This record gives sequence, C-alpha cells and structure tokens, in this order.
Amino acid sequence: MARIYESQRSPSAELMGSEFVSFDEERGELTTRYTPPPSFASPRGAVQGGLIAGFLDEVMGGALLAVTETRFGEEGIRLPLNLDMKLTFVRMVSLDTITAKGRVVRVGKRVAFLEGELFDREGNLLARATSTALPTPVPGKAE
Repeated sequence: MARIYESQRSPSAELMGSEFVSFDEERGELTTRYTPPPSFASPRGAVQGGLIAGFLDEVMGGALLAVTETRFGEEGIRLPLNLDMKLTFVRMVSLDTITAKGRVVRVGKRVAFLEGELFDREGNLLARATSTALPTPVPGKAE
C-alpha cells in the first residue's frame, strides 16, 4: 500500500523536503512531513503562500496516487490533474517541520475530490485546501 508514493518521489516533493510518514487505507489519508528550506521564506520570514499551496497539492496528489494503487492495483494508479484548488490560510507557516495530511473524499472514473491540511509541531492547523481533479494515468505508464 502506497508503495509507489514511497518509492517514486517527484522532483518537486524532494525540493519541498517531503518525507513519507504513513498511509491510512481505510481513511484514504496520506501523511507526509515537510521541512521547508530557507529559500521558501517570504519577506516576513514565513513560508511563501504559493509554496504552502505546493505542500497541499503534493499531499493531496499523493493521497490519490496511494488510494488508486490500493483499490485498483498498479495498472489503476492515477495522478490528479487539478481543475480547481481552494486554499485557506489559518496561521503563518514558519520554516519549521510541518505535517501534511491529504485525503481522497471521493474518486470516480472522471473526477476526484481531495482535501488537505497542514499542521505545526503542536498540531495547530496552519492551512487547509480542497481540490477537484481529473484522475489521469501516470505519464509513461501503458494504459
């Protein structure tokens, strides 16, 4: 379960300092940890908002990848092609280790509904996102 997410990390996940923590198959929830590099700082010294969106996009996409692998096997693995993404900033995100949780709310053949949250070390909610996406085959994999 979630083997592909653990073994095939995207260059963007590596850039963001992503680390796989766990996958809860029953909840369809992927947990990752990020350690933002100093280059992600805004002039305020916190993580820049677009990069926060990147953390949440990555964990929601990873959740879809893991859920489709678990449900449909390696041939059924899907990545999201986002149609929209709504982001709510709750607190500033410091350049400290954060935890992200991404969930698949529902996935069908044509559309997936995803959600994600970022938390600080104390468990405080930092940001939340939802996304509507098209589940697409992994590039380079035979259909």
